[in-house]
Amino acid sequence: MRVMIAPDSFKGSLSALEAALAMQRGLRRVFPGAQSRLVPIADGGEGTVEALLAAGGGRLMAASVRGPLGKKVKANWGLLGDGKSAVVETAAASGLTLLRREERNPLLADSYGTGELIRLALRALHAGKEHAEPPRLILGLGGSASNDGGAGCLRALGARFLDGNGRELPPGGATLAGLRAADLSGLEPLLLKTDILLACDVDNPLLGPAGASAVFGPQKGASPAMVAELDAALARYADVVEKETGRRVRDVPGAGAAGGLGVAFLLFAGARIRPGADIVFEVSGLEADLGGVDLVLTGEGQTDFQTARGKAPVRLARLAKKYGKPVVCISGALGQNAEAVLEQGVDALGSAVCSVVTLEAAMRQAGRGLEEATARCLRLIRLGMSLGASSGVSVEAQPGLEIKL
Repeated sequence: MRVMIAPDSFKGSLSALEAALAMQRGLRRVFPGAQSRLVPIADGGEGTVEALLAAGGGRLMAASVRGPLGKKVKANWGLLGDGKSAVVETAAASGLTLLRREERNPLLADSYGTGELIRLALRALHAGKEHAEPPRLILGLGGSASNDGGAGCLRALGARFLDGNGRELPPGGATLAGLRAADLSGLEPLLLKTDILLACDVDNPLLGPAGASAVFGPQKGASPAMVAELDAALARYADVVEKETGRRVRDVPGAGAAGGLGVAFLLFAGARIRPGADIVFEVSGLEADLGGVDLVLTGEGQTDFQTARGKAPVRLARLAKKYGKPVVCISGALGQNAEAVLEQGVDALGSAVCSVVTLEAAMRQAGRGLEEATARCLRLIRLGMSLGASSGVSVEAQPGLEIKL
């Protein structure tokens, strides 16, 4: 049996590589002779730097930058092995996991630290180098604690956002309601000399019921009243910055990712936006190996209705179906309408949590739980194979599935 093990990270508990290793241990408990290829994946959120470095080689870089509420945090970014690409993830400097639950407040949080990482990456890409083509910066949009439309990020890169009296606005998503002008005269010039690729895991617009504030605000600590306040503030921000550039981007799919951070780069840096999982797949060469495997195992921290909108496990499942490969998604938990992924190429679902347990306990035991869940799922597969081989029972398989005991 040849198995591709390609999970996303289990946010707050397992990196994508750690998850893949746990699943591999579960595989070996049931099929000791199976061949496996580990491909950590990501879709722009937490783990994007690790996944791209694992796929393309390079160096992990570290810096001390400003966190979502102003405290210094240590954040990683990556220089890829091709020597002309860098990757920054919003979650590293401005991520939700950097805050305790009681600290979450998108009215105050901002994305300044992400801008600090971008400045470091730009300078490293351009330092004393001549490029035939512009170097590439991949910016992962996902997992943010902020809802500031990228204003904080642009501040770190030299922009100023002013109120009606010409004073600079304080940090946070709520203060954008008082925005009257944007001064971009000091904006980092290397932005326009770099090919900026926004790796996005959702297709939400900036504003409205499917926008950044309404969909992602509650998980960042926003009450219904705060959601309305934040959406109005982002609308004001969009009015000002779109007028500044003469371009309308508020309705671009993915504009609502990372609290609207991508809007800043779509408007002021000529960035392009792509599904983050597709970028990781390309760098890793994952698709080239799909034709030679019998089974694909994937997973994430929680599979729910948002997964079906194009998160990494579903994008992998759709790709696997091009080659007729079965896909099992084994996640930390199955949330609201998780079954929607079964219409998107996933063939079966599994959960690492199989008893009543606190979230904290589940996260502490995540590796062991994922290993055991993988073994449970594979025992069922082994049983089905045995029935098909020895009992005369017809077991339908996806085209191209050929698994031998």
